[in-house]
Amino acid sequence: MTETPFIEPVPWRPAAFPADAEAAAQLREWLDDTSYALHGVGHDFRGAGLSDGDFTGAWLIDAVLTGVELASACFYRADLTGADLTGANLAGADLVRAKLDRAVLRSARLDGADLVKASLFDVDASEASLRGTRIMGASLYDVDLRGADLTDAVLFQNTFKVTVDDTTLVSGLTGTVFGPVTVVGDEGPRPVGGADLEAWLAARGADVQVIPPQRRAG
Repeated sequence: MTETPFIEPVPWRPAAFPADAEAAAQLREWLDDTSYALHGVGHDFRGAGLSDGDFTGAWLIDAVLTGVELASACFYRADLTGADLTGANLAGADLVRAKLDRAVLRSARLDGADLVKASLFDVDASEASLRGTRIMGASLYDVDLRGADLTDAVLFQNTFKVTVDDTTLVSGLTGTVFGPVTVVGDEGPRPVGGADLEAWLAARGADVQVIPPQRRAG
């Protein structure tokens, strides 16, 4: 019986390094010893191609990741507080338990990403694409979803204190949330919760149950 020869796995390498010299040096140093989490606090990673990378537990507070390719990357328990992810491609990314408080996700692509138990407080996700995204057990407080696309996204018992408008797409959105949300219309913003929120979402093709406050069992 012929034994299958052992093939040494090829270490992950970025498709491109950041244009910024300090960020590139920090990334190269980490790649030489990935036994610790990447420390990229405040670094400018623009121009990098980081798709499929494993950034578990990474420190990316206030990092600039504008337009960076991050598809299918792993950010499990990573701290992206205050990070600028405007226009970044996070399709299929693992953001389980990631901290995204004060992050900018404007026009970012998060299609098929996993946001289970992620924390998003004071986040600008306007015009972001979250098609098929799993937003389960996550905390969303003061998240701007105006113009965002949540088509076929899945919710599960999320705190969902978000701002939406008539350009927010929710067709095929399913699951359960704690409201209320803020709906911005011609007459300005107004809180919508309970049965009114369910009706607002259903009229736009969603099937979401709003959980009454008294069912917030500890």
